Amino acid sequence: MSDIIAALGWRVPRSRPSRLDATLAKADARRILQLALAALWLLDAVLQYQGFMFTRAFGQMLGGTAAGNPAIIARPITWDAGLVEHHVVLLNSIFATVQLLIGMSIAYRPTVRAALALSVAWSLAVWWFGEGLGGILAGGASPLNGAPGAVLIYALIAVLLWPSDRHPSAPYVPARAVGVRTARIIWLLFWASLTAFTLLPANLKAEGWTSMISDMADGEPSWLSSVQHAFGSVLAHQGVLASVLLAIVFALIAAGIFLPRAALRATIVLAVVAAAFLWIVPQAFGGILVGGATDPNSGPLLALFALLYWPGWGAGTPVVSQAALDASPASDQGKDRS
Repeated sequence: MSDIIAALGWRVPRSRPSRLDATLAKADARRILQLALAALWLLDAVLQYQGFMFTRAFGQMLGGTAAGNPAIIARPITWDAGLVEHHVVLLNSIFATVQLLIGMSIAYRPTVRAALALSVAWSLAVWWFGEGLGGILAGGASPLNGAPGAVLIYALIAVLLWPSDRHPSAPYVPARAVGVRTARIIWLLFWASLTAFTLLPANLKAEGWTSMISDMADGEPSWLSSVQHAFGSVLAHQGVLASVLLAIVFALIAAGIFLPRAALRATIVLAVVAAAFLWIVPQAFGGILVGGATDPNSGPLLALFALLYWPGWGAGTPVVSQAALDASPASDQGKDRS
């Protein structure tokens, strides 16, 4: 660890390189991002094992996602919700265990391909039967409440993290599997869709933001609800302006994929900041602090999606380069003082 500390600029005596030093020096950015995805799946599994999920209320919650959807989408959701209500212990145990296995299998390198493939299939099924397609066909989808659906973003990230190196000179991780052009199109379409959702007529209401934030603040810890109420007060009667400004942010992020490396990094930082804001204020950490949440909502997924495109994390690019550590001036100072 002394090499890493020295690389950070701290002057400490140099000691024998540890196994952790070697591991970090060889760390593949894509693998680290896969592990981050695995951690989110494991969090989902933990949330799915909550006592609330083993009650009929879970089935009723699923049934509520049918509202506003076309009959061809709503009827299977209603059927599935009724089935869950009548066999909630068995089916929820299966749901939670599948998510647990997905997370553990992504974390275990030999099974990562099968796990990512399963995560895509599972995500698409849950997007329909558990999220009602994120409400995008109901006319009220909004990034504030997680549109186009957190679980759909799981599937998209799994595709972009597929362990394939068809493009070895890729400038960022998703391009390793799908190519630079396709990766850019995916980025553009994804953030452009958030722009469009934000500007839907149903989301351009003067009290839209305040109402949604107030609803999520109920039951939250006092420190979080006070933050939400503060934002709600600032945004009172300003819902239209706030939505337009958020849409502009999403549009800038969408266009940022075509900018030079330094500007793209700034764009990704902006995306992570926007994701953090959505997760904390309107989404209240997905409601995980009050129970009853099946996932942390879209905030963490938006941030992870953005980080996939960090320039320089290309084909097999180490997150920490051993050569960089050895060549570090701080490391040399450490040698002199050892």
